[in-house]
Amino acid sequence: MTNTTANPLLNFDNLPLFDQVRPEHVGPAVAQLIAASTQALETVVAPGFPAQWTALSKTLDVAGERFGRAWGMVSHLNSVADTPELRAAYNDSLPTVTEFWARLAADERLYAKYKAIDPATLNTEQAQARTNAIRNFVLSGAELTGDAKARFAKIQEEQAALSQKFSENALDATDAWSYLATAPELDGVPSDVQQAAKAAAETDGKDGYKLTLKMPSYLPVMQFANSRTLREKLYRAYVTRASDQADGDAVKFDNTALIQNILALRLEESRLLGYDNFAQVSLVPKMAQSPEQVVAFLRELASKARPYAEKDLADLRAFAAEHLNLPDLQAWDLPYVSEKLKEARYAFSEQEVKQYFTAPKVLAGLFQIVETLFEVSISRDTAPVWNDKVEFYRIERGSKLVGQFYLDQPARTGKRGGAWMDDVRARWLRPDTGALQTPIAHLVCNFAEGVGDKPALLTHDDVTTLFHEFGHGLHHMLTQVNERDVSGISGVEWDAVELPSQFMENFCWEWDVLKHMTAHVDTGTPLPRALFDKMLAAKNFQSGLQTLRQIEFSLFDMLLHTSTDTQVDFMALQQQVRAEVALVHPPAFSRTAHTFSHIFAGGYAAGYYSYKWAEVLSADAYAAFEETANADGLPNVETGRKYRQAILEAGGSRPAMESFKAFRGREPSLDALLRHQGMA
Repeated sequence: MTNTTANPLLNFDNLPLFDQVRPEHVGPAVAQLIAASTQALETVVAPGFPAQWTALSKTLDVAGERFGRAWGMVSHLNSVADTPELRAAYNDSLPTVTEFWARLAADERLYAKYKAIDPATLNTEQAQARTNAIRNFVLSGAELTGDAKARFAKIQEEQAALSQKFSENALDATDAWSYLATAPELDGVPSDVQQAAKAAAETDGKDGYKLTLKMPSYLPVMQFANSRTLREKLYRAYVTRASDQADGDAVKFDNTALIQNILALRLEESRLLGYDNFAQVSLVPKMAQSPEQVVAFLRELASKARPYAEKDLADLRAFAAEHLNLPDLQAWDLPYVSEKLKEARYAFSEQEVKQYFTAPKVLAGLFQIVETLFEVSISRDTAPVWNDKVEFYRIERGSKLVGQFYLDQPARTGKRGGAWMDDVRARWLRPDTGALQTPIAHLVCNFAEGVGDKPALLTHDDVTTLFHEFGHGLHHMLTQVNERDVSGISGVEWDAVELPSQFMENFCWEWDVLKHMTAHVDTGTPLPRALFDKMLAAKNFQSGLQTLRQIEFSLFDMLLHTSTDTQVDFMALQQQVRAEVALVHPPAFSRTAHTFSHIFAGGYAAGYYSYKWAEVLSADAYAAFEETANADGLPNVETGRKYRQAILEAGGSRPAMESFKAFRGREPSLDALLRHQGMA
């Protein structure tokens, strides 16, 4: 038994003690925190306890927030520093944790207490938080009774376990595959990628070049390898991950049955709540009004993008046949042909651009734009971290601390793929101490590491990803809301939460911003204007095809969750959606749904459309900066202040549409998005 007094998961004095957490700490901490939260729950639901916001918050929210923070640490480590021991500890506690939160969310005594609070006693932030809470109680089964209530709770537990297993299979299938390539096979692949592959093989005590399915290895091979056989090999391995089509022993990571079970449970959950399908449940707390509205939005966007996508594909096919001797274009040729066409048409390559984007310089440039636009300063700070490559920073206005964040950039084994922002703790005027708690965020990416003594090089896509996640971070950290449940990203409608992240991406295409964050890795010279102009000309290269691809995923997700079939054939549905929307059809062995973690393990179920929905908002918001840009092309600080106050600082304290209108003075329009993507 671990000594709980020395358990880092139970230390809430200051910053999380990430470097001290061990798998054996998890179980005892969870047990102790659940006991404390259960006791707090029983205290506040007692008949004599006042139905007052502050009284409830002081007792129940304080206990729940501690538990949430501790479990957040465990979940985070499980995502960025996965080991067999930690995974076992996480999975051992997951059912108990899920059961507790499901029980709390559906407690009819607590629901009654919230309903009994006099709205006249609340400020606007508290009133919004109470409205959200009452809605969430209903969606969590608080109005169910007897067997239905017990079954609802069981469904939450089962879903959590299945989603976790889905994630593990996707990670393990990715980590398990590697291929030792020879030098001739890597003809065309950039030298820094080859060096990294050689170093990876040497680490394993082998000769040759170790290729993996992690993005910094996989993508450059698909874009640049002249060997069609090698591209096909990697493509097949990538699109069959965690599926019945995987090679040999890897079939043990097959997610097929998990997907079926997750979908069946979601349908059962929605029916218990009195809805026809899960999409209806998913949209209750979102901006969109109904699944039908979302489907209509996606189809309208598809019809506008289709002519551009058809031209994109015709150009690709013609170029492949004429210049690359590839008359029969296959899925594993697309990134390669696209790269070659882009080089021919715009006379530059991603590889050439990458030499100018060294990670330290990009970060300094990002900080400069944020500091200027949002009137803050960012500086290095110290904190216990889970890996020596993790950096920690503080954001201040004047001499006042606004927020802090961890930045974890490099890809590594045991770290799940992709990029994300997560909260460590929220801004909160604490009811127990009366002190203002400042927010802290995690910003996680998966970039290639530097080779030898050189800094890491980022592709322009990597730069955009970094800006995107930082936008989420700003939404969380610059909030001025004091009520935890609606501060920062909390309480923001899911389909509006991508607005600040996608908004930040626009700066990656502004010369006056970009020129400050580039320096050639060997010479230190900034990105030449002529090269930037080529990048800009290529910005909307294949935007028609890319838009259709996003719509394909979004429509698949929405139709999947509007289905009322308890054993929906998701592969057949995917084919049906492709037949309607897609111009590029992958081979029959492709199983992209099997690693579609966003919807099966990441909270985007019947919500993947949010990316496109929020893109409309973010493009329109950015148009305000285009309209008010200074003579030197730099964004206007007044507009930055207005945006910060209307959207970032307001957090979830009011409906997203109100925040948008406070900034733009009107409802959003599709025009700016189509213009930004060259489809106007």
